[in-house]
Amino acid sequence: MNGANYDILPRSAGPDGPAGQGVVDGHELPYRPEALRKKQDNYAGRRTLDTEANCYLPGVPRITYMPFPFQIVQTPQMTTILYEYVHAIRYIHTNGTDHPRGPIEWWMGDSRGRWEGDTLVVDVTHFTDQTWFDRTGNYHSDALRVVERYTLAGPDHINYEGTIEDPKVFTRPWTMRMPLYRRMEPNAQILEYKCVEFAEELIYGHLVKQPGR
Repeated sequence: MNGANYDILPRSAGPDGPAGQGVVDGHELPYRPEALRKKQDNYAGRRTLDTEANCYLPGVPRITYMPFPFQIVQTPQMTTILYEYVHAIRYIHTNGTDHPRGPIEWWMGDSRGRWEGDTLVVDVTHFTDQTWFDRTGNYHSDALRVVERYTLAGPDHINYEGTIEDPKVFTRPWTMRMPLYRRMEPNAQILEYKCVEFAEELIYGHLVKQPGR
């Protein structure tokens, strides 16, 4: 319910998408000078370089604020999140186990959770460096660490907070925040989204003939 997938910082409306108020505390990202140059290169090539444009898994935290619903399934040992986007599934282990020994490069990282009162705190590590935070090219390295906080603030919404640490790209940690809203329409459910088939013309440069056309 925000424009963070287009840009996690405040933006005006334009051909790339609608306006947005941003979700980052302080409305700035503390890039290292050499990392900022890469961000600018990413922006110039965003229509083909963005992992979303190539139908790859979008990583954490980006998959949380993409314009696709997700469903949370909770058990004592694990919290599972089922995403409509490319049928992604994320397992948050809440049984006290540690991250596996790395380095490991996973698109969605490895998630380990614990409870602090009514807040689920999730530590996520072991990322590939291929995912972005948004369509403007804000990015991270394989040193990324995300600490998420999910706090139930009412029967139909959760306050979400994600703190980003990446010493290769940023000079200090920074945090994004947003509410997550329950879908209230009748028969709300996860539907099908076959990203590669829908985006094949963009990815491969040709049209796919549809049956009966």
